[in-house]
Amino acid sequence: MNALLFTLTLAVYLAATVAYLAYLVKPREILGKVSRWLLMAGFVVHCAYTVDRYLEAGHTPITNLHESLSFFSLAIVGLYLLFERKYRIVILGSFVTPLAFLIMAGSTGFPSAIMPLNPALKSKWLMLHTSMAFLSYAAFTVAFGAAIMYLIQQYFLKNKKLGPMYQKLPSLDVLDEINYRCLTIGFPLLTFAIISGAIWAESAWGTYWSWDPKETWSLITWFVYAALLHGRLTTGWRGKKAAILAIVGFFVLLFTFLGVNLFMSGLHSYK
Repeated sequence: MNALLFTLTLAVYLAATVAYLAYLVKPREILGKVSRWLLMAGFVVHCAYTVDRYLEAGHTPITNLHESLSFFSLAIVGLYLLFERKYRIVILGSFVTPLAFLIMAGSTGFPSAIMPLNPALKSKWLMLHTSMAFLSYAAFTVAFGAAIMYLIQQYFLKNKKLGPMYQKLPSLDVLDEINYRCLTIGFPLLTFAIISGAIWAESAWGTYWSWDPKETWSLITWFVYAALLHGRLTTGWRGKKAAILAIVGFFVLLFTFLGVNLFMSGLHSYK
């Protein structure tokens, strides 16, 4: 059942991605509705897959790269659907949904077998710490999508290329607002994830902070987004500068999440 739900999730996400990309080419209302319903269906099946794996494993299914990538994708889709409902900007899905699909597809490259839980992970903090971290990652992913759209739209305006693509994209003000909203959601969640991780580390390893590669890069990620939030609140950073830093932050985040696990060893290396 677990394998079937995973395959079905991947198939529906692929269909939703194709539909959103088709909407980007030809933004018709019916395509927008089909895209949204497909993504919602995929999200429901993905939730079922996650719950089924939880019941089989007996713990939060987020303890290896296969499970983590799947949960990351789930968080992105769930948060994006909330943003689409609030802002009614279907075309944002053309930039976010492919990322969610690629992350989910990437999970197939890692072992999916349910293994005994590492002793260090047997804690009440597991679900809280990891879910907060991935929800923050999801918020920053949506911000990344909005930032890419912002730079494209600004290019059209700067070069006075007000053609079909320009007409399809939201205004710069709306895209900048989405970027900011994602930051105000993601940054507190990331902060809580780091603090809860430090508390968990003290109980598991006897120290709050050991400068493990994952801890170090998590702190770097935090500083990047802290700089962006500080700039917005104190010096009025908006527009292109904020969009570029949101993109930089997303790539730092990807390395923190994936690169550290693949290329560095440490206490957090659970592949």
